[in-house]
Amino acid sequence: MLELTMATVSSAESGATAGMLMADAPTEPGAVLRVGRDRSVCRLSTPDDWLFVSRVHLEFQCAQDGTWYLSWLRGSLPEPSSEVRLTIGDQAHPVAYGGSVALPRGGNGEVVILDRSAPRSVNVGFYHEV
Repeated sequence: MLELTMATVSSAESGATAGMLMADAPTEPGAVLRVGRDRSVCRLSTPDDWLFVSRVHLEFQCAQDGTWYLSWLRGSLPEPSSEVRLTIGDQAHPVAYGGSVALPRGGNGEVVILDRSAPRSVNVGFYHEV
């Protein structure tokens, strides 16, 4: 099972989280969890006016071997309005626009979508239960 928790944070909230959301999916080939502004396809949705987040921004997908992959889906713009970072333990790594990375089996961490134009972020914690 992959469990996600999401919080949206802005400077106006001074470190407080607004609308902590949770979602999970079984570790089965083809299982998908999405994060973005489009509530019709995303299990975790951000505020509609947070345009630095695409309609479907992040996708967590389970492969045939049970490995979960994080993908930063390309939006309609050639250059993104945000940055995406993956933190596992003490190591933070940027995720490439349009790129995918494997998540550790049985591990946990955080994916952060950072607005390039304002002090706002979407923080998505993950825990892969084996």
